[in-house]
Amino acid sequence: MALHRLTSITMGVPDVAETADYYTDFGLLPDGYGWFTTRDAGRQLRIVPAPTRRLVEVRIGVDTPDDLASAAARLKRLGTDSTVQGHTLSAYDRATAVRAVLEVTPRLVQDPVPATAYNGPGRAERTGSRAPGVLRTGRVRPRKLGHAVVGTTDFDATTAFFRDGLGFKASDYIKDHGAFLRCSTDHHNILVLAAPVAFLHHSSWQVDDIDEVGRGAAAMLRDHPERHVWGLGRHHAGSNFFWYLKDPAGNFSEYYSDMDCVVDDQLWTPEVLEGAKGLFNWGPPPPPSFLAPDDLAALMTGAHSPTR
Repeated sequence: MALHRLTSITMGVPDVAETADYYTDFGLLPDGYGWFTTRDAGRQLRIVPAPTRRLVEVRIGVDTPDDLASAAARLKRLGTDSTVQGHTLSAYDRATAVRAVLEVTPRLVQDPVPATAYNGPGRAERTGSRAPGVLRTGRVRPRKLGHAVVGTTDFDATTAFFRDGLGFKASDYIKDHGAFLRCSTDHHNILVLAAPVAFLHHSSWQVDDIDEVGRGAAAMLRDHPERHVWGLGRHHAGSNFFWYLKDPAGNFSEYYSDMDCVVDDQLWTPEVLEGAKGLFNWGPPPPPSFLAPDDLAALMTGAHSPTR
């Protein structure tokens, strides 16, 4: 695959300072220049002012300038204009006004994190000591940005923009409603959702394991129980453990671990998922506010054609 990672996202919110404080609590580090960094991938989140919360930009890594030319040709066949300047290509999805930027950048190589030793029936992998997860005291810091989820009023057009234009691969679909698309070996890096208005549903951030998912959420909720949305659970699409929280602007943020990886496209067959299976395998059922965020009506009332 010419695409190799989701490099960063830019989110627009009405109150930048308040939202920035939240993502600092979440474990992202502000770099002093308007960006927030992860442990392994550097600058991955930018927060900018906007009248309503939205996904403003996604940046995707490619290997060579030839990959930009190939994407430009695919976008042209879709009737979508693009601009190539130096080592970047930029184009807008008309339905959501999200700006997508392909950039020639090195592939991300993460140092392996040793697997946690779990005991089980007839299997004592850890003896004479407590589980490492209960001994950790340091702050949870995400390793990298995993994916972003965007609601769109034109599901087919936005899916085509990312998949057929930019070159994402399809991993799974939620029947008539969602497309899990990848630009790396991760199961998905963009999830396109059919929605009555364009908006950012959530961003998702990788941590080491299920203990870090739980520890991160517990720390976020200790003084702010109102941040809780949904978790702990395990998805079916992607197989990852999850816990969702809500930032002050209304965007959800997810700690995740143990995501499916697709290293050979020929060995993965996308499924069309229906009902609850498209959302989770186990855990509490999703609250109505996850499926239809509380501020959707307000976003629709103030909705107008997105501007760039």
